[in-house]
Amino acid sequence: MLGGTTFVGRWVVTAAVERGWHVTTFTRGLAGWAHPGAEAVIGDRLRPAGLAPLAETRWDAVVDTWAGAPRVVRDSARALAGCAGRYAYVSSRAVYAPPTPAGLNEDWPTVEASADAEDTDYAPNKRGGEIAVEEAFGDRAVLARAGLILGPYEDQGRLPHWLLRAARGGEMLAPGPADQPFRYVDVRDLAAWLLDAAEGGVPGPVNLVNPEGHCTTRDLLEAAAEVTGGLAEPVWVEPEAIEASGIDRWAALPGWIPPGPAQAGLIRTDVGRALATGLRCRPVAATVADTWAWLTGPGDIPDFPPGVDPAEEQAVIDAWRRPAS
Repeated sequence: MLGGTTFVGRWVVTAAVERGWHVTTFTRGLAGWAHPGAEAVIGDRLRPAGLAPLAETRWDAVVDTWAGAPRVVRDSARALAGCAGRYAYVSSRAVYAPPTPAGLNEDWPTVEASADAEDTDYAPNKRGGEIAVEEAFGDRAVLARAGLILGPYEDQGRLPHWLLRAARGGEMLAPGPADQPFRYVDVRDLAAWLLDAAEGGVPGPVNLVNPEGHCTTRDLLEAAAEVTGGLAEPVWVEPEAIEASGIDRWAALPGWIPPGPAQAGLIRTDVGRALATGLRCRPVAATVADTWAWLTGPGDIPDFPPGVDPAEEQAVIDAWRRPAS
């Protein structure tokens, strides 16, 4: 595991150890958490010779979650191509060239990118990483095009935002339509799929989000309200009113995608290949409850973005209710 101390990497390591696998993490040794059942190798993949110790050992599989400069994935993949069986790279549905159509599958064109690039925008970073792995590993490359990743130890503050907001109580701005599919993958289900794919061989890209019908925005927010004590009252506001309000939806409404043709594929994603290759998704209530248990349990919690100002949130709700003059 390249990394293995935070969120996705942490759960991959945990799941692999629980399967009885011999697991090695490769980190700079700066994080505050390390799995006691995994061997730790200290090194810096950003240094030219940093990966050399890994090339001296045979590996069944490598898992990589890197999201920065593609050249870093390029260097790692090249260094490990001759000594590793498979290379599983955690990518993203962001690699698809917009606008994405409803029914988006793995054959849709991707954004322009290069494996040799320095750090750029997120989508070309991830696509460049994919190219790097494909060039080095060919049909031994596993490209996990994940959607929104949620669950305990999340470090981006998406589901924690909704949980902490619900815990505050009162009228909570809820982005409509309420019954729109909310496409995400629980980090533990992603980790299990990655290990299965690394073991069994799943060449090429796979879209990894829950199947349509698994969860709606209403399901997510009602689960958040319930698990935090039922103090919050979701107020469903039409997407046009939300976008007209000028609020920063990335901060105020994490994970919400306004309906429309530009991003239809992110709402209506084809996950047939994921299901056929073993993806199994736990209920949204379990993801929400387990994340809340982590947030309210012992241990350090990351500093999350502040989200929308309460007064601004209430102003959007009030404006939505106010009859047009």
